[in-house]
Amino acid sequence: MTESTGLDPEDRKIITLARSARARNGVAEGAAVRDETGRTYVAGTVDLDSLKLTALQTAVAMAVASGAQSLEAAAVVTEATSPAACDRAAVRDLGGPDTPVLLAGADGALRSQTPAG
Repeated sequence: MTESTGLDPEDRKIITLARSARARNGVAEGAAVRDETGRTYVAGTVDLDSLKLTALQTAVAMAVASGAQSLEAAAVVTEATSPAACDRAAVRDLGGPDTPVLLAGADGALRSQTPAG
């Protein structure tokens, strides 16, 4: 899947937010998640000596810290060709196995949409 034109507008929104986080922070990945109430959480990669998190792990952690009970969708903008297993696990922990993980390139084009499960 390479086109994002068939995506729900809310899914396009989280891809755009993830893309913006990546560009704004100059990091390898940007991510965004949408919780059960429609709130979004946006993050970039954390790469400190004492703490290393992918962008999607960080976005999920932000959602949890803000009281989210579940996730509707997650998006990551990266050069990778598939979502990392640790990213899918983080989304699955909060959203469940059917929560979609959208993977897009730096240009925002959707590369894949897979369930977290």
